[in-house]
Amino acid sequence: MPRTARPVELALTVPDGPGPLRHRVADAVVAELRADRLRPGDTLPSTRTLAAALGISRGPVVAAYDELSAAGFVVSRAGSGAVVAPGADRAAAGGALTHVHTPDGRHSATAPPAGAVPRWDLRPGRPDTTLVDAAAWRRAWRVAGSVVPGNDAGAGPPHERLRRVLAEHLRRSRGVAVAPDDLLVVPGVGASLRALPAALGLVGAVVALEDPGYAEAWTAFTTEGARVAAVPVDDDGLDPAALPTDAAAAYVTPSHQYPLGARMPVTRRVQLLEWARATGGLVLEDDYDGEFRYDVSPLPALRSLPGAGDHVVYVGTASKLVAPSLRVAWLAPPRRLRERLRLELEARGLVVNEATGLALAEFVASGALAAHHARVTRTYAARRAALVAAVARHLPGAQLAGVEAGLHVVLRLPDDVDDLDVVTGLARHGLAASPLSAYAVEAPVRGLVLCYAGLPETQADAAVRVLARVLLAG
Repeated sequence: MPRTARPVELALTVPDGPGPLRHRVADAVVAELRADRLRPGDTLPSTRTLAAALGISRGPVVAAYDELSAAGFVVSRAGSGAVVAPGADRAAAGGALTHVHTPDGRHSATAPPAGAVPRWDLRPGRPDTTLVDAAAWRRAWRVAGSVVPGNDAGAGPPHERLRRVLAEHLRRSRGVAVAPDDLLVVPGVGASLRALPAALGLVGAVVALEDPGYAEAWTAFTTEGARVAAVPVDDDGLDPAALPTDAAAAYVTPSHQYPLGARMPVTRRVQLLEWARATGGLVLEDDYDGEFRYDVSPLPALRSLPGAGDHVVYVGTASKLVAPSLRVAWLAPPRRLRERLRLELEARGLVVNEATGLALAEFVASGALAAHHARVTRTYAARRAALVAAVARHLPGAQLAGVEAGLHVVLRLPDDVDDLDVVTGLARHGLAASPLSAYAVEAPVRGLVLCYAGLPETQADAAVRVLARVLLAG
């Protein structure tokens, strides 16, 4: 006779280590199975409840549950949450894990099960890398390959040419006037955020973050000892008047609030700088997809405002413009903080290898990046229009947010709808999306974050028909 599901309270001990937090949460759940404190048929706590108990954002817990589900340890049931699967205890006792532990302690996700690749992958953060001009990319790497590597083992590569061309790119595309010497080249935004608390004197200090917002930032600052405070966002993004009185820094995405898509107006930008000047606080500006605008005039980066260079740590990335796998981003801190930040990054090994820097520098300097930007902007604009039109046809009255910029839109759902259940239902029909609630800490938001960058115009209608069928069935 099947065992009746019972809800359990998990007193998890999440191990420390260099691996992603989602892997460590999943490991902790498997450890509970191995110790017989968790059994088949048990219902796991909701992702929100477990995140609150662990003192972390909901995003890594959602990702951990997804990982446990993909590996077969749990099954997701609409209306019932995540339930421990039959045989999961035996698998855990036999040493099975949700991912591979490599000998040096790093983690890599297991490959998805056969047939699990979605037909439509609308999860955010996925530009269409097939649009990169392969010939121009090969030429850039030939140039990089012609340079003999340096031999300075005591520091990261200087990336002199890359910093020069990036400074010019930022001036032209984002209105940011920064000297090449003031730029720091880093291996992606997520890992580099972990260096900021120690380098900028924020350990133990209050850092304000947008809610909903970028879950990786929340995790990075929390892990590194900052005290994070959630600040709700509205249709204009973060309101500087709502910042905690004891905040030492504010992490914001003013050009395209992540994930809701608001554009912070100039009035709030000025207020944010006035707050920084008055309090000595820092503004951490993540300009993650500031290059993409549709049907609206581009807003320069907040860092472009007069006097902002003394108070703003500007963060940019090649992830959305070129490819996430390139692992190249850049920081422009106030000059007084540059050396401290550079030393902290190098001490943590957060450097970009020389050949990658040379190739990207050539790609930019040759004009290939500008041509690529123009091409993908046209393509993404058409794909966005196709998705928005399909939503209007099949889900009349649906509320879309963030359509003017970036690479994703947000489909808002009623507060009584569990968007994680919706995502699970969509996955069964071959459509991958992200639940809006996974980006929230305290904000009661429900919705779907849908990236259209990789969705061909000819597929938009079919994908939205699936979306409508799952939503209307619920």
